[in-house]
Amino acid sequence: MGPFALALDTKNSFAASDASGRKMDNLQMVPKNFFASVNSGEEKPFDFLRILFEGVIAGGTAGVVVETTLYPIDTIKTRLQAARGGGQIALKGLYSGLAGNLAGVLPASAIFVGVYEPAKQKLLKMLPENLSAVAHLTAGALGGIAASFVRVPTEVIKQRMQTRQFASAPDAVRLIVSKEGFKGLYAGYGSFLLRDLPFDAIQFCIYEQLRIGYKLAAKRDLNDPENAVIGAFAGALTGAITTPLDVIKTRLMVQGSANQYKGIVDCVRTIVAEEGAPALLKGIGPRVLWIGIGGSIFFGVLERTKRYLAQNRPDNAASKQD
Repeated sequence: MGPFALALDTKNSFAASDASGRKMDNLQMVPKNFFASVNSGEEKPFDFLRILFEGVIAGGTAGVVVETTLYPIDTIKTRLQAARGGGQIALKGLYSGLAGNLAGVLPASAIFVGVYEPAKQKLLKMLPENLSAVAHLTAGALGGIAASFVRVPTEVIKQRMQTRQFASAPDAVRLIVSKEGFKGLYAGYGSFLLRDLPFDAIQFCIYEQLRIGYKLAAKRDLNDPENAVIGAFAGALTGAITTPLDVIKTRLMVQGSANQYKGIVDCVRTIVAEEGAPALLKGIGPRVLWIGIGGSIFFGVLERTKRYLAQNRPDNAASKQD
């Protein structure tokens, strides 16, 4: 049986030839579409500033909640990946660097969703319904690029504090810049994009497509637990797929001025030669756990915050008063 997708068509919601006047089901099977798609029937004006504002607030809120909750698991994952050979990891100071990291996570998450939401909605209006997945993939990549300018320095500082190279975020920034220059804050930028652009695009695409399909099957909006479960699945699956990229990114970011690796290719070659190919999957357990739970929390908080903001828009408040 070939792939198919569900399409929501509200333009022909009544059957003209039905003598009883019975309403047809709004959901129709469209075998030729490869991706889930939604057509609301009514074109609403594209309010860029409102979508941007709500995306920034929702993204920043979700990012801070996730990072605070799951930081210890991320610390263990980072120490596992940074340990060479069969080295042991320390389980102390699992919240090391959290405060400084939140200072970067808040704007990075806000920028990502602030770019993703308007880009997604604009692309969905421009592209055919059966290419909704392309819109989600592209919007996720655009959001990742925009957020990377904040994410990378935040990640560099966080991971070096997690591996106990520095005692505080201000010290980390000062010493990295003094020893490695400003470019030290962007160590591993290429590997970061290599990991995060596919990760962001794939995770958000899987999440959005599953939400559309589930919503069409259930014939109703999703509740918070359902959004959380779909977010967990999308996060865990994407996290597992991108683990080798995450290991490479971690090694390049924590090497500092030692320059053990000359680049992405050299990093892969050295890891495989010295530690074997399985080393590229180091930390996959904590990573899948962390991102799975993180996806559940992030998307749950994101959707709830977006819904709250939508319900409390000035135009909604004015209509309620009327």
